[in-house]
Amino acid sequence: MHRPPHLCYRTARAAMRLITRTHCRTTVTGVEHIPVSGPVILAGNHLAACDTYFLYATVPRGVAILGKEEYFTRPGARGRLMAHYYRRLGILPVDRYGGPAAARGVLDTGRGVLESGGLLALYPEGTRSPDGRLYRGRPGAAALALISGAPLIPFGISGTERVQPIGSAGLRSHPVRVRFGPPLAVEAGERRADGFPTTAALRETTLHLMHRIAELSGQEFVDLPAPRKASPAWRSPHEQG
Repeated sequence: MHRPPHLCYRTARAAMRLITRTHCRTTVTGVEHIPVSGPVILAGNHLAACDTYFLYATVPRGVAILGKEEYFTRPGARGRLMAHYYRRLGILPVDRYGGPAAARGVLDTGRGVLESGGLLALYPEGTRSPDGRLYRGRPGAAALALISGAPLIPFGISGTERVQPIGSAGLRSHPVRVRFGPPLAVEAGERRADGFPTTAALRETTLHLMHRIAELSGQEFVDLPAPRKASPAWRSPHEQG
């Protein structure tokens, strides 16, 4: 049984629910697709640092999220305090760029959440979009769904790139939309000798997932790894056209 969210999480969720109702005029659809109990995987796009808080506010149960390891390794007393705070928020540190060993660590961490009956949220791109487009997903969400059998639910967020632009610490007033889709139809696919999904099976499921996320978020999908720096010519999707 997955343990209830920590007080820090419940406090952050209450604060964000207030903000989503008053400051950002948030529209939420598809919450009925999220099971009220049992292991669940949420996978969606990532436009701003505040995306996680909007998940806290809109998902009706506790959320564990895989977060970049750098959040937990900052120096000094303040760094240690923030690392403690992030863990209480249900953010779990993972190494995004450490090769095969790091990838195994991500899967082990995710499986731990699912095996305890928890809800795990991931951003398959592995980083925030630098230019508002949706980039190629990494195979972690697909692997966890294929291995665990947990429902894989896509979601799309839009508007948060205006609420908290890259480099901004504060939250601006702007409408936000969060859309959850029905569980993805995940085929068992081919397996390797050790029972792990083949590369082809992971690619197929991940591509299917990213197309569904693009439909929910309204983003253009680019089947390339996300660049790490924002384009100087970038305009938010709301400013284009």
